[in-house]
Amino acid sequence: MANGADRLDLDGRPIKPLTICMIGAGGFIGSHLCEKLMNETPHKVLASTSTTTRSNIARAGYFSVGGEDPVPSHQHQARFEARGTRQDGGSDLIENVVTINLAAICTPADYNTRPLDTIYSNFIDALPVVKYCSENNKRLIHFSTCEVYGKTIGSFLPKDHPLRQDPDFYVLKEDTSPCIFGSIEKQRWSYACAKQLIERLVYAEGAENGLEFTIVRPFNWIGPRMDFIPGIDGPSEGVPRVLACFSNNLLRREPLKLVDGGESQRTFIYIKDAIEAVLLMIENPERANGHIFNVGNPNNEVTVRQLAEMMTQVYSKVSGETAIESPTVDVSSKEFYGEGYDDSDKRIPDMTIINRQLGWNPKTSLWDLLESTLTYQHRTYAEAVKKATSKPVAS
Repeated sequence: MANGADRLDLDGRPIKPLTICMIGAGGFIGSHLCEKLMNETPHKVLASTSTTTRSNIARAGYFSVGGEDPVPSHQHQARFEARGTRQDGGSDLIENVVTINLAAICTPADYNTRPLDTIYSNFIDALPVVKYCSENNKRLIHFSTCEVYGKTIGSFLPKDHPLRQDPDFYVLKEDTSPCIFGSIEKQRWSYACAKQLIERLVYAEGAENGLEFTIVRPFNWIGPRMDFIPGIDGPSEGVPRVLACFSNNLLRREPLKLVDGGESQRTFIYIKDAIEAVLLMIENPERANGHIFNVGNPNNEVTVRQLAEMMTQVYSKVSGETAIESPTVDVSSKEFYGEGYDDSDKRIPDMTIINRQLGWNPKTSLWDLLESTLTYQHRTYAEAVKKATSKPVAS
């Protein structure tokens, strides 16, 4: 654990050690944030996670939990935020608490097939956490999503309309951009709608009851330990997010599946850059409280098809394997995700607020972050995939 004696915030004040209660600590973001906090700061981390994601922290080499088992329900988690266990078996209120809520179902493949679970996970289950923080004057850093923006204004203009090139019609701003979702039967938007509603609740608790809050809107954070490889460390029938989906195809030497031609445009940011931004939020409450922050890298914008092509090139470099003859294949969204799928066209974050408040900008290029990530994927999974796909020799 780092010595915090000479660590200063952005305004030159000494940073006091904090107790950080992290819900969803075993997920992709949580495991990287735990790693950062426990390696480089004096802060104490109380980690709550599900059994399905606990392995991420183990793989990172860190685990600190207030109890032997993950907390069984979010209602218990809310109490868990408030109290620490003494050696004599009693409990004390913890001072200098920051609650970070990362728990969520956030995989697009689940939005259509598990819309009820998606809504409960991202709204109903978050309610007691928000209520506890508001009633007990505890600071809350709540993780939302860039999906709350939905579709851009420009997507509703004709394809050749000149205003589609105007940044005001597609760059997403925390304080002015509208949230545009598809119709109700497009259940893909259940996630975005639930996340937007909990954002509005958090904001209202701040306005009416003085809750100290920060809302984070991640824009496609990617890197090592993201999701799972189906059939290796996740269900064979599971469909992870795009990075792990494409990684799985590359590892198995299969064509990368491009949903609806891979025309959607995305910006991608390296997880380590994004975690630097979160640490600034944690340690600079006077600059972060009451704000919603986009956290992304507008310089790393590509179509999903371009991402597939780049990942194919990078994987060939890190693995030493030549690409297969037909590296991509087009599939329909209905075939890949099922009924009810819909998508946003572009997700480009405006960075004005986070740059002004925290002086933060992303650093890592898309090529570099893919090289680092795919090196990890190849080192971690290549042999396991080879064993899983090899056929027994006939006797």
